Amino acid sequence: MRRGEGTDGRDRRRSGPRGPRRTAVSLAAVLAAAALVSGCGIRTTSVPVDAGGAPSRVPCRLAASDVATRSPESVSAPVYLVCASQLVAVDREVAAGAAGSDRLEVARALLEEVQQAPPESERRAGFSTAVPAGLVVGPARDGDPAGTLRLSSQPEDLSAEALAQLVCTYAEAGALPTDGSVVLGGPGTYPPRGYLCTSQTKARPQDLTTPDALGLN
Repeated sequence: MRRGEGTDGRDRRRSGPRGPRRTAVSLAAVLAAAALVSGCGIRTTSVPVDAGGAPSRVPCRLAASDVATRSPESVSAPVYLVCASQLVAVDREVAAGAAGSDRLEVARALLEEVQQAPPESERRAGFSTAVPAGLVVGPARDGDPAGTLRLSSQPEDLSAEALAQLVCTYAEAGALPTDGSVVLGGPGTYPPRGYLCTSQTKARPQDLTTPDALGLN
């Protein structure tokens, strides 16, 4: 054996098999990891998977310290606000005189509560309102079905959330619904319609198929 070749030969013998051995070890590790994942019931994939957004942490619930004490001159009335893409009821104070048997006064008092911006405590809990501040409610017209309320905007022109808020808020007021529905009309000549507040309405107020509209003759 030549002197110059001895060192090179030994180097080649030492380094030559090392590459394949490392490859085999790496491949074995990959296969073992794949078997472990497969054993856990998880399929591997080379395509990126969108796991969706993180779960919402919005509580949609007021802390006990944020619940205002009702004054003797007022009564508690539930109004529906938007929270986490749903409708959730919160209690608001309404003047006792406005909660009497006068349907229009009740409707006006509730509209004022549901359209005003929620206070800081409710905003921290995730509540908001879609009912426009300029909306006004008025009495029925001659020929309207009993219990009709006329809005200053056509109900169908409101956002789905705003209409659902109004319907569910009015539906919870015992003096307002007629035969289980809330009858709303607009300023134009279109006939009023009856709306129901259902569990689907509360769960998906943004869905254009809710609230359920009832044709009135």
